[in-house]
Amino acid sequence: MTSINLAIFASGSGTNCENIIRHFKNSDLINIALVVCNREEAKVVERARRLGVDTRIITKAMLEDEQTFLPMLREYGIDFIVLAGFLLMIPAYLIEEFNRKMINIHPSLLPKFGGKGMFGMHVHEAVFKAREQKTGFTVHWVTEKCDGGEIVMQCQTDLLPTDGIEAIAQKEHELEMKFFPKIIERLVLDCFKDGR
Repeated sequence: MTSINLAIFASGSGTNCENIIRHFKNSDLINIALVVCNREEAKVVERARRLGVDTRIITKAMLEDEQTFLPMLREYGIDFIVLAGFLLMIPAYLIEEFNRKMINIHPSLLPKFGGKGMFGMHVHEAVFKAREQKTGFTVHWVTEKCDGGEIVMQCQTDLLPTDGIEAIAQKEHELEMKFFPKIIERLVLDCFKDGR
């Protein structure tokens, strides 16, 4: 079987992206073929390039242009998309094209603290204000509803009453670093177990 090509879409610092790239660096089965970012100054671009992964900087208009964007993904032979801190809404044509072949990671235990405006530290602040006893992340299939796709996996950890926003963010991030690449691997291999 030829390797399965993944694209990672990210908008921020890229710690998750770098972790995923490193996880699959020596894999014969899964290849990180492309990183797509909507912010040229985002650290994820530098991280991906340093690790030898092609990057494409896009605008919202480019993402929404099916006639331009899909051929670019096809050029890289993309089979599966991972959204890792990507802040643009995914257009319907792309969701249809990658139906059950596109996942998102969200830094809370959905359905709590999801939806429009809930990303990054906004989520951890909401978890703190709600005095939650647990935090974690959710991996879900991407649908047209923001953070509303079918949940594939959740990882959680306990919070202490003394945990502030930074501690909550740190605990959640540590879970992502430990488990997200393994979840991706399992999902992708399961998706393509019968070939493309």
